[in-house]
Amino acid sequence: MRVITAIGAIFAGIEVLYMIMVLAGANAGNAFFQFIKSLAVPLALFWPGLFPVDSPSLAVILDFGLAAVFWLVITGLIARFAGR
Repeated sequence: MRVITAIGAIFAGIEVLYMIMVLAGANAGNAFFQFIKSLAVPLALFWPGLFPVDSPSLAVILDFGLAAVFWLVITGLIARFAGR
């Protein structure tokens, strides 16, 4: 069960790290940024574009912030049911 919640925390951490990097204006050509982006975008699943907003900053927060919360909630539920 701890493994499941750890995986969820890692996935959420990747989403949050990418969100912070984008909001802070990280160099998009940097190899580390590209690596994190290559992990974060597929993990965001269906969240990007779900809520159309005019602000690019708010869009990043919604898209990747909600994905982070999603991973924490889903893996928490899976861990809870697996422990029974």
